[in-house]
Amino acid sequence: MRAGIALGANLGDRHASLTTARMEIIALPGVRAPFLSSSLYETEPVDCEANAAAFLNAVIEVGFAGAATDLLHALQRIEHALGRPAGHERNRSRTIDLDLLYLGHEALDLPGLMLPHPRLASRAFVLQPLAEIRPDLILPDESEPIRQLAKKLPLTPTVVRLPVQW
Repeated sequence: MRAGIALGANLGDRHASLTTARMEIIALPGVRAPFLSSSLYETEPVDCEANAAAFLNAVIEVGFAGAATDLLHALQRIEHALGRPAGHERNRSRTIDLDLLYLGHEALDLPGLMLPHPRLASRAFVLQPLAEIRPDLILPDESEPIRQLAKKLPLTPTVVRLPVQW
């Protein structure tokens, strides 16, 4: 199955955090090629504390042979290894944030894991990078492809594609 993962960081060396996280994800057991990576996007913080720094965001898609909960736990271990404490408060500045967006056509509602991600369709900082790599993807419980969902969102907060490689 194909798994979509959002990456974000607004503390420390954001570029290095995203690059390291992507390498760690690709090296996970069960992860398979092909690997798709969006460009990097700089985005205004959404629902964060006052004066939070801008985020660097991206989306990757990988093949994954395993359970969604196994992938979620592996992503949480990567977050912890990159400096995010296990009890990190939601919507606060962070060195790394890895969100499992979808896993194939699975629709799950488990404690700590909902697929597709419940706020995916309302977040420009996720939809714009995802539309870059999977514009025609239609998620469970959606009737329109990602590119159409992205077009419907307001232009704020600002999401700017960066001309840097990663």
